[in-house]
Amino acid sequence: MNPQREPGTGQFRQMLLADVREIALIERRAYAFFWTEGIFRDCIRAGYHCRVLQVPHDPIQAYGILSAAAGDAHVLNVCVREELQGHGLAKQMLDHLLDLARSVQTQTVFLEVRASNQRAIRLYATAGFCEIGLRSGYYPATKGKEDAVVMAKELPVHHDKPSGGRNFFNGPR
Repeated sequence: MNPQREPGTGQFRQMLLADVREIALIERRAYAFFWTEGIFRDCIRAGYHCRVLQVPHDPIQAYGILSAAAGDAHVLNVCVREELQGHGLAKQMLDHLLDLARSVQTQTVFLEVRASNQRAIRLYATAGFCEIGLRSGYYPATKGKEDAVVMAKELPVHHDKPSGGRNFFNGPR
């Protein structure tokens, strides 16, 4: 099996500072406007949930970063190695980040996505995220700025009392 062409059964693990160079390379290949190695190091040092998907002893397949505090979480980055895209790895990573959010009693998970990134928007909608707003000119773009679609997903509360939390969505929880 060639891990560069066909994804194997990867395992999730904590992102390490030693991974940053490889992750930054994946990021640069995937995005015209990419995060720097310093941003990834800062996320690790800040204690964010920084995860990688990797077949042991093979290159990293995907990575994701989630910040969580005060009942809310924010998906900051999800990326799949370019040659492995289209094999469901982004969904696996997103599901893993949502599991992490649940484990720290998160009520609502937020994210921003480029308005032009329809593939990602479909992924997030399929995972239960709903569009709750638009951030005008949020992302740098080749010609000026690009809008961000703001999305959110409520996670089930696992206790007997009503949450008293926010409901950003029209319709049942």
